[in-house]
Amino acid sequence: MDDSRNETPLERADRNFAELLQELRVLQTGVQILFAFLLTLAFTPRFPELDPVQRSVYLVTLLLAVSAAVLFTAPAAVHRVLFRRGVKKLIVDVSSRLAGYGMAVLALALSGSVLLIADVVLGRTGGIVAGCGVLGGCALLWAAMPWRLRGRTPNGHGRDSP
Repeated sequence: MDDSRNETPLERADRNFAELLQELRVLQTGVQILFAFLLTLAFTPRFPELDPVQRSVYLVTLLLAVSAAVLFTAPAAVHRVLFRRGVKKLIVDVSSRLAGYGMAVLALALSGSVLLIADVVLGRTGGIVAGCGVLGGCALLWAAMPWRLRGRTPNGHGRDSP
């Protein structure tokens, strides 16, 4: 029993999975919008004007967006296959790792998208600077800040953990 929440380990696993699914809903919407945007780019009149580097950035970014979408939807598949097998904690642990990998891939996809657009608008140097800025912002807000905040909590985790 968790004294702070008065919940059993199974109740905690259920709550953690519900919270993870809510996070994934937010992330998945962003990935879907990004992926749809990237899909339409190939059919715009200016797409044939892209140089080989821009086309490569486009293709890599498209594949990163697809990979992020796959990683963010994988927890549903894991849950479906392992449903009613008494392994909710395993489902939560694996799904949490998949979400973390998805966020890393999403950071790269967002950076690639900005790199491509800024490259077309500002030139190669501006694109690289803008793409690196987005990647740095994601690293700061999605990794460095949460890890720093985690270190400030008792025993490295807060009351709603694990």
